[in-house]
Amino acid sequence: MTPSIPLSLVGLLLLLSLVSSDTIDPSLEDLTNRNADFATRLYRAVSSRTDDNVFLSTFTLSTALAALLSATSGPTQDQLLLGLSLTGLDPETLPDLFQNLTTILQGNPALNLKQGVGIFPPQSFQVSSSYLDLLQTSPSFNSSSTQDERFYVDKYHVVMVPMMFRADKYFLAYDRSVKVGVLKLPMTDGAAMLVLLPDEEVDVAAVEEEVTAEKIKAWIRQLKKTRLEVQLPRFLLEQSYSLRDILQTLDITKMFQDDAEIINMGGVPKLTQVYHKSVVSVDETSDDTTGGGVNVFSSLPPRLTVNRPFIFIIYHETTGSVLSMGRVIDPTKK
Repeated sequence: MTPSIPLSLVGLLLLLSLVSSDTIDPSLEDLTNRNADFATRLYRAVSSRTDDNVFLSTFTLSTALAALLSATSGPTQDQLLLGLSLTGLDPETLPDLFQNLTTILQGNPALNLKQGVGIFPPQSFQVSSSYLDLLQTSPSFNSSSTQDERFYVDKYHVVMVPMMFRADKYFLAYDRSVKVGVLKLPMTDGAAMLVLLPDEEVDVAAVEEEVTAEKIKAWIRQLKKTRLEVQLPRFLLEQSYSLRDILQTLDITKMFQDDAEIINMGGVPKLTQVYHKSVVSVDETSDDTTGGGVNVFSSLPPRLTVNRPFIFIIYHETTGSVLSMGRVIDPTKK
């Protein structure tokens, strides 16, 4: 039996700063749909194994794992294509497709989405704290309107959290079949965050089972603009994962086995582990001069208070690329 050999870090750091584009090539649209399918399957696999907060930079993981296609062959490559929802695409053209999509997502420093993934890291490898997603919403929340409010982790556990506030016009939808409200928070330079808030008495896990690529697209289509007061907890999530076992539940198993068909990797016969760390910070912006906490409507609009566990999805509006997915069970915890 040939022992597995840890390699030096095969990492991928992407600065994903969003730029607008009027059209998207059909092949890229197909790729974004496939990436979204992988993202939701991966998210469900991770979230089903924990009762805590979750955050995954799914686009980074798709890109890094797809890069391994050029180093695999035979059943190992076929299985990787299947697990990444890329079956039917030519492995030789995929690097260019991912590069083209990444190029669209690069270029503007206003929104920094730094994300990292390591494959075969040595024992001494430490993920830098610079892997940070700095999210700016537009319109932003005003820190002067933030105040401590109750957040109901569950029926037995309540925590006090800084609750941000803004009255404005937002896009909102409601899915009766899933019993979840969908709020779109615009972000700078073409990105947006969907906040999925289950009805009271509806377990967030029940909603997660319904989160698919098709559902995300349907929710976005159903969004309608309405005047609204929004209260959202300030939160910071820092999550690290060893994904070997998770990927194996997605039928990506052979590349971890002794008989894996891995080539062009310095003679290393198989992968040992896939590590992922991502951090997301959602808070008020310091440059808000619009008086975000002031009600400018002639009558009081309805209020949406996100005061219980919720799911969030960060995506690029023009391409539809799902960049990150997560959930907040307790905003006082990382």
